Amino acid sequence: MPVSEKATETQTAYYRVRQAILAEELLPGQRLVEKELAERFGLGRAAIRTALARLEQEGLVKSEPFRGATVRAIDEAEAVEILEARAALESLAARYAARKATPEQVERLEDILQQMEARYEAGDLLGMSELNSELHQRLLEIAGHRTAARLIESLRAQNVRHQFRTILVPGRSRRSLEEHRRIVQAVAAHDEEKAAQAMLEHLSQVAEALRQSAALTTPQPPSPILEEA
Repeated sequence: MPVSEKATETQTAYYRVRQAILAEELLPGQRLVEKELAERFGLGRAAIRTALARLEQEGLVKSEPFRGATVRAIDEAEAVEILEARAALESLAARYAARKATPEQVERLEDILQQMEARYEAGDLLGMSELNSELHQRLLEIAGHRTAARLIESLRAQNVRHQFRTILVPGRSRRSLEEHRRIVQAVAAHDEEKAAQAMLEHLSQVAEALRQSAALTTPQPPSPILEEA
């Protein structure tokens, strides 16, 4: 097989296994057997092995002696740490977004915010959560800070398949809307300092809601939930 074809197969294996983890088709703690994954995705075992090694570096896979690779689970404490790291990086991205945003990009952010409000009023927290993620992604695109975007994507990937119900904490969804509105207003005004501070405060509040949620709930098996940030 030519080198280019090997590279393509390796990339395909990486994206297919990664997506299966993020979509919770492969669950936290589940063993990742090369032979089974190769048969499932119709790919070579060498490509699967390389993909698992790469995903281990990203924190999505854990490898242990005598057990092999498994989907890595995270607990509440690590989830808080991830949010704290994201807060620093996304604050930087918000600063850049405020610096660079065009009128058309600001209009799109405001449109997403209006849709979030409508979903909230309709009681559609899942729809609000999806738009929340889109707003954060748009801000990253506007910022154009490639290093921050790469690191943020890695951190978000570690949380997406084991999220916590912060947006379901009483009153949290309304406060989340207000926090996002302050971010968008600061970006629209090209106020870099306010945009950075608003994003920092938003994700800090998400982390605090996570701490409260973890303290008030009985431990239970991981499950996919709404993503607030």
